[in-house]
Amino acid sequence: MAPLIRGSMSAVAGIDEPGTEALQLALRAALDPAPREVRWLRTRRLKPRVFRVSFAAGTRTWNLIAKRLDPLSALRNEQVARRWLPAVNLAKVGPPLLAAAPTDGSCTWHVYGDLGQHSLEGRETDQARLAAAVRSIALLHSRFASHPLLAECRPLGTLDVSHYAGNVRDALHALGSLGFTELRRTRRQVALRDRLLRRLEGLLAETPRRAAALEEWGGPETLLHGDLWTSNVFVLGPPDRAQVRLIDWDRAGVGPISYDLSAFLLRFPHAQRPGLVDLYRRSLEIPGWRPPSPRRLELLMETAELGRCANRVVWPALAIAQDGAPWGFAALAEVEGWFESLEPILTRASSSRRAIAGRPGGES
Repeated sequence: MAPLIRGSMSAVAGIDEPGTEALQLALRAALDPAPREVRWLRTRRLKPRVFRVSFAAGTRTWNLIAKRLDPLSALRNEQVARRWLPAVNLAKVGPPLLAAAPTDGSCTWHVYGDLGQHSLEGRETDQARLAAAVRSIALLHSRFASHPLLAECRPLGTLDVSHYAGNVRDALHALGSLGFTELRRTRRQVALRDRLLRRLEGLLAETPRRAAALEEWGGPETLLHGDLWTSNVFVLGPPDRAQVRLIDWDRAGVGPISYDLSAFLLRFPHAQRPGLVDLYRRSLEIPGWRPPSPRRLELLMETAELGRCANRVVWPALAIAQDGAPWGFAALAEVEGWFESLEPILTRASSSRRAIAGRPGGES
């Protein structure tokens, strides 16, 4: 029986989000089993739609993470935690999902166990923690390579060349909808739109070449985390018994390993990346296949990054076209800077090109 939460209204009163009644139910379910009565201590916002909620009973305390998700992202996370990862004996690598409560259909509240301050930072001095993370990522990709369960995963997300081509086309359509009315006839805005259109047209023309490269060198399809920032990788416990947890599977999907690798490697200094790729190669357990040479892998990872950049064009352009959003052009200029600064992930770029380690890697 779920415990009674004293001050349960206070636990959600400071959360200005839809569906707080569903959140209360999820919190109670997440605390079960616990003493028959617990006391709410505090609620802290960690980032948009994510909160840490603390409870106590006697001398014991519980920290829970409450997260509001759109229905599709919630379904991905639930399938990962409750079905897909357990099916390949990797349940403990996934998010510690304790409870889920849908609202009126517009969103779902998830409650997770709190993993504390144990995420990777991208500038790791503890090589044992980093090695444990890389081995777990390789194990995830190995266990799902050509796995029958990919048939279930695919309808919830595909991250292959269709992701690249689809984002480029969507960006072209969104930018193409910006006529002179939306652009307010300013030369700077027209020039920005036209530069981005030319770049995206060039990327669309490259689709066959990139598709052929992924087909030849990408390896077997696998389940991808989809947003493998170091902030989503937690390493708990001592080095000899490290437990790796991957959280926030909101963008999980099916595709080549290069999609996850590019997002992960970009969080680390350039000099560290080849060693991480070497460790990943040695940790893979896919019979008869190994990642391609660094030069070929570079092209595959570039395709993933360009697809992400194209995705980030879509939403500012739509906001301008539909709502006249004043922030849209600044956002498009920022994305253009990301395109310009894109450099090889593994090999050294010329000194005239800037690094992109600070560029957001997620999608809107």
